[in-house]
Amino acid sequence: MASRSSIKGWGALSLAAGALLAANAAQPPAADAPDVPAAAPALVSVDACPVDDGGLCAVPRRTLLLDGPRPPIALDGRTALGPLALALRTHGRLADVTVTDHKGHRVAGAVSADGALWTSTAPLPAGARYTARLVVERTDGGRFRRRRARLDLGIGAAPQGERLTAEFGPTRGAGSGDDTYGVGQPITAELSHPVPATDPEARRSVERALDVRSTPRAVGAWHWVGPTTLHYRPRTYWPAHATIRVHSALDRVRVTDGLFGAPSAPLTLTTGDHVEAVTDVTAHTMTVYRNGRLIRTIPVTTGKEGYRTRGGVKVVLGKEPTVRMRGDSIGITRGSKDFYDLKVRWATRVTWSGEYLHAAPWSLDAQGSEDVSHGCTGMSTEDAAWFYGTVREGDLVRVVNAFGEPMSPFDNGYGDWNLSWAEWRRGSALGPGASGAGHAPGALRPDL
Repeated sequence: MASRSSIKGWGALSLAAGALLAANAAQPPAADAPDVPAAAPALVSVDACPVDDGGLCAVPRRTLLLDGPRPPIALDGRTALGPLALALRTHGRLADVTVTDHKGHRVAGAVSADGALWTSTAPLPAGARYTARLVVERTDGGRFRRRRARLDLGIGAAPQGERLTAEFGPTRGAGSGDDTYGVGQPITAELSHPVPATDPEARRSVERALDVRSTPRAVGAWHWVGPTTLHYRPRTYWPAHATIRVHSALDRVRVTDGLFGAPSAPLTLTTGDHVEAVTDVTAHTMTVYRNGRLIRTIPVTTGKEGYRTRGGVKVVLGKEPTVRMRGDSIGITRGSKDFYDLKVRWATRVTWSGEYLHAAPWSLDAQGSEDVSHGCTGMSTEDAAWFYGTVREGDLVRVVNAFGEPMSPFDNGYGDWNLSWAEWRRGSALGPGASGAGHAPGALRPDL
């Protein structure tokens, strides 16, 4: 059973149906017909209110007869708090629920396993109209009954105030003409306003509204890196040659009392081949694989004592045909025996602090047998040029049998893959039962 928090939050509209079977029982049976128990009146309670304990609204403000006139239900856009929730409070089940907006677009949601609750995947934006169509089934007086009902809902406009947007990445900028990345590339979302960890409900609302979908499908989740930054990655790497679409449904969604969502530009990118380079520090070799097939083995040298190469999984951040490397950029004072000032060819960057895989013709004798670098992975000019031409941003570089510190997850590049899936999910505000931007509610029958 899901916790009650699955229905707490934005725009939490509790539709508690008292007895949602109002068949045509008002007419008496014919004289020669057997007695058929009449169905109970069909009542539905509607409200939208903040709930501190994760339950439904304790005192509904509106009660409607489904068999009688059903005027449109107006909700205050300033206080609507979360995904739309339709909850059945008597025996029976919600056999089907369809909610559409005024344009006929269906609102994503799911019915719980016991049929007692339907919850929308994301909060509904203010300033919009919706139609809810319910099919309720139950056995009443020994007779199976099915009841259909329609409710018209409207959420008032959001007040003026701060607006939250999300800028998605990666992106190479307009006019680059290339939106293909490696299978290790995380998706990023930079928020225009901070959403602190001390407001978990606001973070849940943001996550539910940030939708990531890939073809072929890949199960993934958002992870809060900081108050304004989220990363999204699949449980395993992206499929090769996938199309990934990122969309924000934050527009007009209430995040906090004074913060509502605004439109954000969507993002579409693709993945190329699954390319992965595995550097074995103790063997002094790098093996490169494409779609699981070994395509090249390269002798290399990595970081010497005091400058050991970081172990773990890294992601290609970019490539530079020529880059100037100086010792003082990593804290080596000018004039010391370890100081260097070199122009390096065919440099593939994997950390922001300056770790590259690059040509190192001055260390040819050590490549394949000894570690002599200051943390980078060095190879021949020919091999470095080949590697440079083979990999792209988002491709994977994995360092094994390393003596250096492990790659950190977020502060020095994309170390996201060094967290286990369980660790990654702990960074989501939706909890271990959710996956991706959507929220799949479990079974829940509210107390009467």
